[in-house]
Amino acid sequence: MSVNVRIPTILRTYTSGRAEVTVEGATLAEVIASLEAGHPGIAARVLDDSGKLRRFVNVYVNDDDVRFEGGLETPTPDGAGVSIIPAVAGG
Repeated sequence: MSVNVRIPTILRTYTSGRAEVTVEGATLAEVIASLEAGHPGIAARVLDDSGKLRRFVNVYVNDDDVRFEGGLETPTPDGAGVSIIPAVAGG
């Protein structure tokens, strides 16, 4: 499955400045693995040491928050859009 991943500005150093990359994967876990294979180091910014999504990183598949779907097992159908959005804190 070919998936378009939108990369936030803070992670674009891993994608040579590209705001969007296309990777393969039938689930979010596979998409992140494919993203890491092509852009080493990016997975460590999205996943914690236990391999789960970092608490302050929000990920959406076609506008659906994966935390309320299947987490890393969320299906990523062909042509899906995946957005990685770091949480912003402030007051």
